[in-house]
Amino acid sequence: MERQTAGTVPFSQLGSDPSVDPRRVTLEQETDPLLPHTQTIIRRVAASRGYGTHTHPQDSGIDELASEGFQIDSDSELISSITLAPRCVDIDVDPPSEGTRWEARTWSDQHVASDTESHDWEWVRQFHVHSFLVNDLHALSADSSPSSIFATPSVILRSSGSIGFSLVMWLLGASVAACGTAVFIELGTGIPKSGGDKNYLEFLYQRPRLLSICIYATYAVIGASQAAGPTVFSEYILHAINPAAPPPAYLFRFVAFGCITFAMLLHGTRLQWGIRLQNALGLFKIVVLLGMALGGLASLAGLPGFRLENPPQNFRWGTMWHGTLNGGANAFVLGLYNVIWCFDGYSNANYALSEVRDPVRTIKRAAPLAVFAITSLYMLVNVAYYVVVDKEEILGSGRIAAALFFGKLWGLGTERFVSLIIAFSALGSVMAILFGHGRVIQELGKEGVVPFSGFFSSDKPFNAPLAGFLTQWSTTSIVLLLVPPGDAYLFFLNLSYYPLSMINMFVSGGLLLLDTSVLKQEWDPPFKAWRPVVTLFFVSNVFLVLVPLVPPANGFEPYESLPYWLHVAAALSVALLGVVYWYVFTRWLPARGGYRLVRERVVDEDGIAREVLSKVEGL
Repeated sequence: MERQTAGTVPFSQLGSDPSVDPRRVTLEQETDPLLPHTQTIIRRVAASRGYGTHTHPQDSGIDELASEGFQIDSDSELISSITLAPRCVDIDVDPPSEGTRWEARTWSDQHVASDTESHDWEWVRQFHVHSFLVNDLHALSADSSPSSIFATPSVILRSSGSIGFSLVMWLLGASVAACGTAVFIELGTGIPKSGGDKNYLEFLYQRPRLLSICIYATYAVIGASQAAGPTVFSEYILHAINPAAPPPAYLFRFVAFGCITFAMLLHGTRLQWGIRLQNALGLFKIVVLLGMALGGLASLAGLPGFRLENPPQNFRWGTMWHGTLNGGANAFVLGLYNVIWCFDGYSNANYALSEVRDPVRTIKRAAPLAVFAITSLYMLVNVAYYVVVDKEEILGSGRIAAALFFGKLWGLGTERFVSLIIAFSALGSVMAILFGHGRVIQELGKEGVVPFSGFFSSDKPFNAPLAGFLTQWSTTSIVLLLVPPGDAYLFFLNLSYYPLSMINMFVSGGLLLLDTSVLKQEWDPPFKAWRPVVTLFFVSNVFLVLVPLVPPANGFEPYESLPYWLHVAAALSVALLGVVYWYVFTRWLPARGGYRLVRERVVDEDGIAREVLSKVEGL
């Protein structure tokens, strides 16, 4: 077969295609639109020494230091420091000896070998850190079915005012989730790496340099609390122990603290075990929801064992719509927040795409399937609630409506058992969210914009993003243990929810701007969402951002004594803090010190590649 001596070939064909002679070819990598330089090792096996290379780096911005070359160790079998530019790199080598093989690895797998060492390295088609693989659908379903469906029916019913409109609200939330799924499929297939919103904001809003990522970092660190999940776990586990009496406040807090601590320790020290348990609980959660849906339908049909002596009359037309929207627009938005939070998995899977086998294929196929399946289950579960439990009982049930459902069907003993089951389902949600957000914080550390970035980016000592998990554990523990119940607790919960709509607004708006002359980035992902769908998602998030500023109706205030707009003001203050940090860190201090920040990529001892912002004098 005639061998190619010059030309352009895909990067992944290096060494795998016998028609490609690596003596002089141009290698096209699968470009990561975020990184101006992707660090890669190219190794020549069983070949004579002597390497010559020439790189073509692309300057990505005034604050970016483009590496113009690299050092070659003539006594090593590795070229250990090649910088591939986004477009190509020319490789010019001595004629290979018989049996020469060429192999490529990402920085995360870097191992500088001696002359006598031999390795069977797998080929890397995409430049991601695959520390392990998770099952395709579990990667989405573990996050797409959080415990909120067990805890929020009373909140959503109160916000909507009626049985009928609460179901409409669930359909509206599902529609927003479907639009969001399409948006995040496009973004996930275009930038298939861990980090989620951080990656998309950084790509969409590149000027001023580092501003978007600094703002996002303040949200990710300050608003890293996920107190809602451990709270649900604590309520259900204590209800299973003693459903007749409410637990003391200290015990409730202690159990919630134990939940987040267990998730942090398991993920932080035995990550693979944590992922297996997380996936198992995600599947278990689906089974529980399916059981509730079928139980409600069986009760509606009057099957033996499911028939109620005095079934509620929630679906009578005269009472079904009574009280619709009596709380006004603000209460409606509060309910819609809770509905959308139940579907939050449509974006959570993007936080850890590097951990998913074939992320482009997975997210294109599994995400719509997961959202459709979860939407169907949620609607059936809500119908089941209203078939079995009276409206007033749901309104007074707090966050244990699911336990009340099973208690009505099969008695107090079943209620306690099912409460235990739901508690472990809530634990699965806590673990899934902890894992995804831990990866996001690690990615922020790799960008070099947060203090102690080496600490946050490291996988030491257990090959897991322990620093990211510790950050979430710390903020969550503060809310659980130190914040008093009542308004302060609700404020911190709302502060963690509200920025999600702001981020979704800017992400979807930026995606729309890619089709205009405002943003000039190249964008050709494997999947493109229909632009009216993206527009609908953008408008819905603008609505969710602005309506909380409308004064609520009497009796529907989010707080008893705090201003209704306080969490909105706090979220905007966090964004302002990010702007101040960006200005001081990237503008004021460099101007005062007479230096300029340039971005370089380094590899730590644990093999993790990260960005370092170095000071260059006199630039």
